[in-house]
Amino acid sequence: MVFVILLIIFLWLRIDYKLGRKNHLNKVNKREYPLRKSNIKLFTNGNELFENYFNELKNAKDHIHIIFYIVKDDEISTTFLNLLQKKAQEGVEVRLLVDWVGSKVSKQMRKELKKSGVHFQLGHKPRFPFLFYTLNARNHRKITVFDGKIGYVGGFNVGKEYLGRDPKYGFWRDYHLKIDGEGVQDLQKQFLYDWSDATNVDLFANPIFFPPLPAGQSSMKVVPTDGAYLQSHFLELINTAKKEITIGSPYFIPGAKVMNGLLEALKRGVKVNVLIPNKADHPFVKDAAYPYFSPLMQAGARILMYLKGFYHAKVFIIDDIMCDIGTANFDKRSLYLNHEINCYIYDPFFIQHVKGKIHEDIASSTELTLNDLKKRTFLQKSKESISTLLSHFL
Repeated sequence: MVFVILLIIFLWLRIDYKLGRKNHLNKVNKREYPLRKSNIKLFTNGNELFENYFNELKNAKDHIHIIFYIVKDDEISTTFLNLLQKKAQEGVEVRLLVDWVGSKVSKQMRKELKKSGVHFQLGHKPRFPFLFYTLNARNHRKITVFDGKIGYVGGFNVGKEYLGRDPKYGFWRDYHLKIDGEGVQDLQKQFLYDWSDATNVDLFANPIFFPPLPAGQSSMKVVPTDGAYLQSHFLELINTAKKEITIGSPYFIPGAKVMNGLLEALKRGVKVNVLIPNKADHPFVKDAAYPYFSPLMQAGARILMYLKGFYHAKVFIIDDIMCDIGTANFDKRSLYLNHEINCYIYDPFFIQHVKGKIHEDIASSTELTLNDLKKRTFLQKSKESISTLLSHFL
């Protein structure tokens, strides 16, 4: 009887996911904003980022538009939410969209936010008839726009661990961008798109959200993906590589097609470096990466394990001509489920700056060897097998 019930549940989940995915792909559109000129600043330390972020938040005069995947219920989150309440009470329009799964904002705090005038919304709530699929298709974007003139996008969420204050993870390494100039309008458009999706309120016609913006120094473009098209984006980039590919990601589960793309690049003589954390923040997710390591290493790739703390950066560099920093991990969840946003940057000076940070990260890492893989225990290899089965949802 128990077996029959489990079989029914399994079949329901499989059918729900397959039909939900098909329904999603029939509706989703590929969106890619134009090439823009912007000024871009990179933050790799949470304390520095949020000091700058909170200063800009305090100076906002007209509107504050924010998406985070996670807002925790802790001291830094309380500071953040209190600042939003204060700005709303000053007459600034404040909109905060947080993912339904990622949000840890209490019901009491939500009431206080709304009472103060903050427009608070939970995004990507599970929906019938495809409950299991929509439960897994998360809004993983992190976007902020102040007054339509200053934008932020990258890997940091709001919580004490992102400032290195959680002893479980220690120092937290992440990459986040501050943007001013033409590219901010595209972050604004993406925010308004997600806000409309969550609330059915269309704000695109309000001109105050799109002030005139000066051109900046760096060529860049904003690339959103909605649980589709990220794989083709990554493959296009990999196929253009002539000398070197560098990937930084907390989770490395690229799937068969992207994996084959990397192996083909190695055959062409392209160097491939993969930087991942030695410490895992989720069960199974690190083990799910191991089946990909041996073929890559045998073909000449370097796998580097970050030791200084937790590595959460999402960075992808092709030769010295393109750098991608955003919210997408190099894993199946970002490739096929999550709604992400990346920023492609084509400024050689900025790219060298980012490569300098990556070299610092590599200096705080150890290189995995084939001998290390051979030493893995039977228990570890068994966990790899289980993780591989679950890898699509990790």
